[in-house]
Amino acid sequence: MRRSIQAECFALVAAAGSLFCTAAMAEDGALKNLLSEFHKRYGFPGATAAVALPDGKIVTAATGVADMEANRPMAPDTPMLAASIGKSFVAATLLSLESDRVLSRKDLVSEHLGGFDWFGRLPNHATVTVGDLMRHGAGLPDHVHLESFQIEMAARLVTGAAALTPEEAIAFILDAEPLFDAGSGGAYTDTGYLLLGLVIEQASGRSYYDIVTERFLDQLGLADTRPSNQRTLHGLAVGYVAEDNLFNLPPRTIDAQGTLLWDPSMEWTGGGLVSTSGDLAAWGQALFTGAAMESPYLDRLLDAIPVSPDAPGILYGAGVAIYADTPRGPVYGHGGWIPGYVSSLRHYANHDVTVAFQINTDVGIVDDSTDLVPALEAALADLAIELARTDGSE
Repeated sequence: MRRSIQAECFALVAAAGSLFCTAAMAEDGALKNLLSEFHKRYGFPGATAAVALPDGKIVTAATGVADMEANRPMAPDTPMLAASIGKSFVAATLLSLESDRVLSRKDLVSEHLGGFDWFGRLPNHATVTVGDLMRHGAGLPDHVHLESFQIEMAARLVTGAAALTPEEAIAFILDAEPLFDAGSGGAYTDTGYLLLGLVIEQASGRSYYDIVTERFLDQLGLADTRPSNQRTLHGLAVGYVAEDNLFNLPPRTIDAQGTLLWDPSMEWTGGGLVSTSGDLAAWGQALFTGAAMESPYLDRLLDAIPVSPDAPGILYGAGVAIYADTPRGPVYGHGGWIPGYVSSLRHYANHDVTVAFQINTDVGIVDDSTDLVPALEAALADLAIELARTDGSE
């Protein structure tokens, strides 16, 4: 059961006195201090972070501001767009449906989507399986990084046009040459996860958002995680982008009324969730310890392929990146980027801890001109492992 540090403190006071509460608050302070140090060093607007410990505690902290112009402080429960971390929810939904024998990873995608009139124009349409899509092994281009898509996005921003539907986004790769034969390589593609969203809905006869809410968000108590399917998302931190960003967005991506300048519903099963670091850490701890659903699934979740011949130690399973051999042991997780927001989720299997953070800017991050993300991931990992050790839970 997920417990916040505040709830843990009250429970400990009732059971054993304030000494234990002081120790619990020290954990909170250590995380706050670490996040504040990174804020001073890198100068980003604001960030949140969370650590999930083996005994169920979730330690959270925040630093900086959620809105620079209004000087609104960032709080631990301030939501941000989680971007591609949402793929872990999509893959978990598919594994859950597979457990229910609604579909199989071995299914040809054509079994579910062959009735769409455009399906025959999809690269590798005759051979690609559901499992290929889940592991980014389908040989599909990624529409997000195509110039034609970026031009369309910029035009829709200027005109205020509605978001692209999943099928309209998929259309950007129709008739393209496959990158490789399905199942013979790896290439990350958001387009493939939009196809998986259609597979989920065709196989189940239900909305993806209804299923993921019912099976995971509600079941695991992830009350701060919800679909990012509209331009106004209550409490959302303002995201900030560079002047020369890919989609020609203004530096501030939310207007004065709190409405996003672009419609995030177009992301859908490529990510498609707004969340908090606390919820993301709780999700990762449940998912990667086998507690996210009743039926066994970890072997299927971690059934992975190399992401690239140049990175043999990095694999991709069912919506999860796997770093098989690191100084801290195997690491499971996912990163997330969407204009104005960067998120990270990491589970350290040998230590049974999970860390997550979210930052409300992508400046210097999307172009890899700063080491902020890997440096913060490493520092949070070390802190989480130390907290688990001193807490007596490792």
